[in-house]
Amino acid sequence: MNREERNSLIGTMTTLCYLEKDDSYLMLHRVKKKNDVNQDKWIGVGGHALAYESPEDCLLREVKEETGLTLTSYRFRGIVTFALKDVETQYMCLYTADGWEGTLDYNCPEGDLEWVLIKELESLNLWEGDRVFFQLLQENRPFFSLKLEYDSDELIKCVLDGKELELTAF
Repeated sequence: MNREERNSLIGTMTTLCYLEKDDSYLMLHRVKKKNDVNQDKWIGVGGHALAYESPEDCLLREVKEETGLTLTSYRFRGIVTFALKDVETQYMCLYTADGWEGTLDYNCPEGDLEWVLIKELESLNLWEGDRVFFQLLQENRPFFSLKLEYDSDELIKCVLDGKELELTAF
């Protein structure tokens, strides 16, 4: 097996962070990039790790790039494995943050930033699997491992800490 084949088996690492303030999350409406798998979806801030970056390196860099803020207080909440049919597996390190320095720059190159009340998240155009980890975050669940299998935009399987969940629960 050559290096390229080996790397394709490993997948890629990403980070995603929800900044929390006044019962709201800072959300990113992905409307600015062309050929974006997240086009028109609402997600947190974050992105792909660069070579030799740790999850924390990636988190801090991506939040700074997309918001202008420097995180001072954050928590690693879980690892989310995205298994999409015919797409490289992604391992997403999920964070929340409640402390930062700087001034929020709403001119994000990825999309439109907006503070959204947590109780109103359900009304947004979200990935189905995001609803699962939002529930886990609201339950203040300890560190978790969540695997989300998709066929195109459809969530077909959800596994939490090694146990398959019924999709109707979310």
